[in-house]
Amino acid sequence: MMQIIHSLSTLTRSLALTALLALSVHANAQTDPLPSWNDGPAKQAIVTFVKDTTTQGSPKFVPPAERIATFDQDGTLWVEHPMYSQVMYILESVPALVKAKPELAKVAPFSTVLEILKGDRAAIAKLTLPDLEKLAAATLTGMPVDTFNAEAKKWLAEARDPRWKKPYTELTYLPMQELLKYLRASGYKTWIVTGGGQDFVRTYAEAVYGIPPEQVIGTAGGTTYGYDTSGKPFLTKEPKLLLNDNNAGKPEGIHLMIGRRPVMAVGNSTGDQQMLEYTHGGDGARLSMLVLHDDAKREYAYGPAQGLPATKVGTFTQALYDEAKKQGWTVISMKNDWKKVFAFE
Repeated sequence: MMQIIHSLSTLTRSLALTALLALSVHANAQTDPLPSWNDGPAKQAIVTFVKDTTTQGSPKFVPPAERIATFDQDGTLWVEHPMYSQVMYILESVPALVKAKPELAKVAPFSTVLEILKGDRAAIAKLTLPDLEKLAAATLTGMPVDTFNAEAKKWLAEARDPRWKKPYTELTYLPMQELLKYLRASGYKTWIVTGGGQDFVRTYAEAVYGIPPEQVIGTAGGTTYGYDTSGKPFLTKEPKLLLNDNNAGKPEGIHLMIGRRPVMAVGNSTGDQQMLEYTHGGDGARLSMLVLHDDAKREYAYGPAQGLPATKVGTFTQALYDEAKKQGWTVISMKNDWKKVFAFE
């Protein structure tokens, strides 16, 4: 009898231990703030940085008011290949412009865009930077801000990425969404600092990333104040550049709009280097990170860092890669550091 009781007691303890272990594993899974990240140097750098900067008494503690994290958008928070989404918006806005002004149908670069939209993808090579600037001025300005916002939201609701056949707003990187939420839960303010159009990104940033429009810094144009026929005031978008929020323009925009040096910055291309330098150059704890697109199967592969294909869209040079290693910046490998790329996988 005693042997039976002893056996039952042993079995009970074993079952209890198994249950506790199972609960522990479940709890850890539930409390992991970055479940779509593989365990490795990138994830560890993030978790260690957040712990160090938010723990009272830590030598690297950062007061809540100074917890500023800045993120590039295209190629950092969502897909930028084969073409930036805002460029696609500009191109797909041309037919409506030509309908209103038929004479443009035979004038370059508008005629070139019509060729592209009819399926002549090779015609994209004909577009120069001045052409894109002319197209942007024609499709993004000369209208009330509210009109532009409504048109941009309508396009985003209807447009589909050619590869995944999904709205562009669904092509955000799940690991980065988790990082944004993790930082905010830890008392950080998350900002978008993008070379894209400020007004364009502000139309969806809050719904897509949880980042309100006042925390979006982008390439910005001028506006003119006026009144409509009923006397109601409004702003008209003008073809006047106020801030080119790329390269050195990023830290300049950060100073202008935030007034604090970030303690964390994340980018993916040469256009983000100065933002990472500016962030890294401050005192105390700093975390600068770059996303390397090295997963052609799940997303795209381009560099030309590390022997990846060269690109004009989101260029990540070997020189930038070498600088990141020299400065101690963290390079995030999409292929190795992310379990999942998109939420719909």
